[in-house]
Amino acid sequence: MPIAYIRTPFPEKFGIPRQPGLVDASGVVEMQPDFDKPELFDGLETFSHIWISFIFHQCIGQGWRRRVRPPRLGGNQSMGVFATRSPFRPNHLGLSVVRLERIAVAQGRVRLHVRGVDLLDGTPVVDIKPYLPYVDRVEDAAGGFAFERPESRLEVVFALSAENQLRQLPGGKTLKSLIEQLVALDPRPAYQKTTATDRSYGMHLENCNIRWRVEAGRATVIAVEVMGQ
Repeated sequence: MPIAYIRTPFPEKFGIPRQPGLVDASGVVEMQPDFDKPELFDGLETFSHIWISFIFHQCIGQGWRRRVRPPRLGGNQSMGVFATRSPFRPNHLGLSVVRLERIAVAQGRVRLHVRGVDLLDGTPVVDIKPYLPYVDRVEDAAGGFAFERPESRLEVVFALSAENQLRQLPGGKTLKSLIEQLVALDPRPAYQKTTATDRSYGMHLENCNIRWRVEAGRATVIAVEVMGQ
């Protein structure tokens, strides 16, 4: 049973960072009735980070898989589902740690403002817990095939047309920074990263359609178009 839904700038799967904290993207956890009482959050404001347990709701209809091909391995090697963070899990449960910016109470409703999100807009939240550094951070832990933080793979530049479009948008400077962080991680499918192509790529971010091209390790953002216009 969802206790909340999270609003994020990611209306579709493509382009979402594959782990929390990789991109400085903000979100708002909107608590549902019966779970939006301020007393339920008394003391949470003293913690810098929280765990969000959620449901990979768009994957439920596709079932689960015994073996998956992690993007971190280039999509070329299969691993057991329990050795990965694949969304195609038996119970479709996910877990993300995010920074808690503030707890807002307005008109009797509670909203948690968070940063570093990696969740689809509208994701159902099933639990919230404080992050405890002394137990949740294990200094000598082994990271398996994902032993280190993925580095930015692409240099990102903006075409003049995209720069002009950003200048016309409220919050364009913040949006530009978010685009740069997301595109630098190279969200393209693994098989397209080694194949020369002149195609353009696109993703929806907030209310915009972002388009870019990649050539020789450089991504050029060519358009930032407001959808519905």
